[in-house]
Amino acid sequence: MPRKSLKVVPAPRNSSKRAAPEKPAPTRQSKRARATPAKLSYKELESDDDVTDAGAKSEEKLTESIASDYEEQGNGDDSSEPEEEEQSSDEDAKPTKVTPRRRPEQDSDADLWKPGAKLAPGTQVIIKKPKAREAGETPYEDHTIHPNTMLFLKDLAANNERKWLRVHDPDYRAALNDFTTFLEVLSEKVAEADDTIPELPIKDIIFRIYRDVRFSKDQTPYKTYFSAAWSRTGRKGPYAAYYVQIKPEGGSFVGGGLWCPDARPLSLLRRDIDRKPHKIKAVLTNSAIRKDFLGGVADDAKQAVRAFVNLPENKSNALKKNPKGYDKEHADIELLRLKNFTLGTKLSDDEVVGSRGLERIAGLIASMVPFITYLNSIVMPDEAESSGSSEQESGGDDSAEEDGGDA
Repeated sequence: MPRKSLKVVPAPRNSSKRAAPEKPAPTRQSKRARATPAKLSYKELESDDDVTDAGAKSEEKLTESIASDYEEQGNGDDSSEPEEEEQSSDEDAKPTKVTPRRRPEQDSDADLWKPGAKLAPGTQVIIKKPKAREAGETPYEDHTIHPNTMLFLKDLAANNERKWLRVHDPDYRAALNDFTTFLEVLSEKVAEADDTIPELPIKDIIFRIYRDVRFSKDQTPYKTYFSAAWSRTGRKGPYAAYYVQIKPEGGSFVGGGLWCPDARPLSLLRRDIDRKPHKIKAVLTNSAIRKDFLGGVADDAKQAVRAFVNLPENKSNALKKNPKGYDKEHADIELLRLKNFTLGTKLSDDEVVGSRGLERIAGLIASMVPFITYLNSIVMPDEAESSGSSEQESGGDDSAEEDGGDA
């Protein structure tokens, strides 16, 4: 038999490739790290403690660098030297102790209550609980105005702010209580002088210290004085009133009358002046009124009227022209032009403070009783007075005068 040729069949390839030689796993590095060859200028860190110490030293160096920059910026020195030269000597290698600049200290503790007060870093401020000013040698008494009350009002005028008053609230409470007790005694004197004034609680006669600033250019929140008013209905109402104001540095005031009355009462007053001018002239020539409020003018009706219309409270808003319904040549045109009918005088601090203040103020109020009585008899007459006046004027024509208004 012929021998068959053997066909060499190649051995089947193994599907699995030969394993590549093991290489160390590459570590991920940033582009900057790959571009810059790693050079160790310091010894290798062998433990976590070394890492922590190294981080602390770096942070310390950073802190010293920032502090130095702050100091150099204040000194205006922009020069710098290379790092190798700074470390050339042992003295330069030692870190310098940097003292940060301090802000200017306060002149006194009086301004610490103000917003934005500047204090040096780390300064501790201990503000004692505020107390009222000591009474000193003069005790507080119900029938007097204490000197501390005047001192408080003077301080308030210099520091008219809510935060200041909040800090000095004890002084405010002491001053307000002093004025309140004084009003209780003074109210008895007012009732003795004018029996038409009823006994009223203090809250009905005293004015608040807070100002109404809604329509005012002056936005200071507080009045710099204490004040009160007495009438048949207290500080409010249609009746003429007595008024007392306590203010330091000669600003105290005692007065009374009608301030800016409504159109109806003002029209009634003008009609009475037009028809019976002798009534108001008799009041103005009263000896006590001339002495205490009109500068001691002579017992003359014309001089008394002239002094009355020239009082600052009356002259401030008087009409420049004649009121509607009255001729400009009227004999009493000066009185008819008035819109305020008041009396008043200022008092010095010596007249108010101390034991003599009560008698001085009560005496001025007693002098005004005829004036207040006259005004009330015109604008708010009692029933008997109203009926009597109606009978006397029953034949008159009042339509022109009642229609009169301000020009």
